[in-house]
Amino acid sequence: MTLGDRTTEDGGPAPSLVDSHAHLDDSRLSDSLSDVLGRARAAGVIQVVAIATTVGDSSRVLAISEHQSGVFAAVGVHPNSAAEAAEGDWARVATLAEHPRVVAIGETGLDRHWNSTPFAQQQEWFDRHLALAHRRDLPVVVHCRDCQRDIIDQLKALRRPVRGVLHSFTGTWDEAVALLDLGLDLSFAGMLTFANKGLDALRSVAARVPLDRLLVETDSPYLSPHPYRGKANEPGRVAITAERLAQILGLSPAELARMTTANARRLFALPEDDLL
Repeated sequence: MTLGDRTTEDGGPAPSLVDSHAHLDDSRLSDSLSDVLGRARAAGVIQVVAIATTVGDSSRVLAISEHQSGVFAAVGVHPNSAAEAAEGDWARVATLAEHPRVVAIGETGLDRHWNSTPFAQQQEWFDRHLALAHRRDLPVVVHCRDCQRDIIDQLKALRRPVRGVLHSFTGTWDEAVALLDLGLDLSFAGMLTFANKGLDALRSVAARVPLDRLLVETDSPYLSPHPYRGKANEPGRVAITAERLAQILGLSPAELARMTTANARRLFALPEDDLL
């Protein structure tokens, strides 16, 4: 089955899904965005949250959301990009956050895998994003790589619940519980579909997450699910990850879609009538 012809077993349309995390401004997607979004619609995707990693990205994803129904923007500076931020970039992010098409702050967070930004500077920028999200009453989109404990400790220090999502979650069950208790939802990406036995632990975690705290995403153009692993990902392939997650949970794809779509719409306050 190709990306553009997904249907249910009875021949009906694919279940309606929200891709909660896609980098639509990446040239691998933006150069043929109309076709990319057309394939997403055919796969059952009805809304996409377009995620920024720099102030330039923030402007671009917001522009896409202004011109494309069903697309909404998250603005912010990725931890690995914070060291490159110029004077005035943060003020620009804060201004962009006032736009009605902006539904989240981020992608922000922490990363110990790469060292492009000193860790203390990452923490300072993470705090900026958390404060802006709280002030604007918007959810925060959190990046975490090799530093789950650091994320948990920084969020605990706020001494208040944090509305948002830990995107592309890859941690343990104990870390999942800690993040859920702090207020975050958990989003799963294409790794759930990989054949690696080493990812069985992640699939076991996904099976235990409360159904009202689950999201699905592509992280396009990254993390393309099996059988497209190694190729540029795109929003329509969230249907593949959602189908695998439904299998893990013992649900039908339609049931899983209803739940994760409702969760995404609740978290990001997405309107029901603004669709791809």
